[in-house]
Amino acid sequence: MTAIPKLGAIWVYLAATPLLGLTITLIAYLIAQTLYAKARFNPLANPVLIAVALLVALLEVTRTPYATYFEGAQFVHFLLGPATVALALPLYRQWPKLRRFAVPLFGGLVAGSLTAIVSAVGVAALFGASHQTIASLAPKSATTPIAMAVASGIGGIPSLTAVLVISTGVFGAVFARAILNTLRIVEPEVRGFALGIASHGIGTARAFQVSGEMGAFAGLGMGLNGVFTAFVVPVLMPLATRWLTG
Repeated sequence: MTAIPKLGAIWVYLAATPLLGLTITLIAYLIAQTLYAKARFNPLANPVLIAVALLVALLEVTRTPYATYFEGAQFVHFLLGPATVALALPLYRQWPKLRRFAVPLFGGLVAGSLTAIVSAVGVAALFGASHQTIASLAPKSATTPIAMAVASGIGGIPSLTAVLVISTGVFGAVFARAILNTLRIVEPEVRGFALGIASHGIGTARAFQVSGEMGAFAGLGMGLNGVFTAFVVPVLMPLATRWLTG
């Protein structure tokens, strides 16, 4: 019985330090990665999804404010920048293929990005979603910082966009293999590029688990889709709004 008060006191002490968020984030991901390995790397046991669920449950049970948690988690958030830049190395190693496939890659980028934007906006409009919700959905397939900035600029809700981006990434990491297998797409370059465009960083991480080649093309797709989305969505949204209200 005395163990519970002691644990409570330890938690209160840790909650007052900025290292709390960093510590529980790393622990949650280690637990998730262990479960993922025990499941023989089944996509349904995606470690990002499990880690997010564990963190949400812990913060809810302990009633820890998100701001308190993020004081420490921001250190992990900071590392997203260097990790993204580090993708340049596998891209460099695949440079001969990138040059050879430049035209089809550009076609895939345009088709994939526009499909992600138009389908999200169209489905939301059919269900009678508000302009804010539609604007939040439009950039969902871009990486989180770009998607949030775009959503803010076109009247969306950045926090909602962040949730949608993560959900999109997890969905792609879990189901992309089955979808691509069904479509009989076997080339690692195509699979990786498609995963990067559709599921940004989470999809790219999944691609690297398969092979460095697939991961390199996924990183390229993620980066190009982020730039494409940042330019195209602000142009398409006014046109979509006029069409929907016209």
